[in-house]
Amino acid sequence: MVQPQTPPDNANYALEKLRDLLRRGTTGADGKLPTERALSEMLGIGRRAVRQALEVLEAEGEVWRRQGSGTFLGQNPGALSNDVGAIVAGTDFMEIMEVRLRIEPQLAQLAALRAKPAEVTRMHELAQKITKSDDADARELWDGALHRQIAQSARNQLFLTVFDVINHVRQNEAWQKIRERARSNNGVTIAYAQHEDIIDAIAKRDPARAGEAMRQHLLMLQERLIRETSLDHDLPPSAGDEALAS
Repeated sequence: MVQPQTPPDNANYALEKLRDLLRRGTTGADGKLPTERALSEMLGIGRRAVRQALEVLEAEGEVWRRQGSGTFLGQNPGALSNDVGAIVAGTDFMEIMEVRLRIEPQLAQLAALRAKPAEVTRMHELAQKITKSDDADARELWDGALHRQIAQSARNQLFLTVFDVINHVRQNEAWQKIRERARSNNGVTIAYAQHEDIIDAIAKRDPARAGEAMRQHLLMLQERLIRETSLDHDLPPSAGDEALAS
């Protein structure tokens, strides 16, 4: 009588199989991986080896696990939030803009190649919400949502992770105050027109134009931010400190 074959219990073999699984994108819509038991049955590997391999992938930041909820693709968002807190304390708006200018035009180009019609419609809706908002917090919220929608439409998870770090830094209160001042003197109107130009280029599948439109938009914002922060240096120390206080 042939005995049923026991699944291999080799952790290195399990790790190789799981890496291949992640490369093929075999996860749920929310990035959730199958359970350890399901992975064991799916891959024909012992559960102990699967568990050890997942521990390695978690240490590498490829997956993260939440007690009672399961295993998810990517880095633990809670851990990322803690790391970003240190980044916020050690950066300034010029560093943020330098990174944005190198990342977001590329995201706009990819979005022009990959965005779905429903996503373009959503971009237009978010752009309108920015102009209809009557307070700084709401404008910042919808502006961040629009730029993130463009980043999501690029369909590059690593790019999106970098974008989320930048977007988190933008939530700093001092950064928001400077940005709101930079939007004064028709800044919102200009930004809205630029947003529409970016979205139109994405809708028309024109990556070169989408990337350049995003670059011009960010250059305009950078110039206004430089102007606003340089004005702070002309204020008495207490007034300048108050303007930038978080």
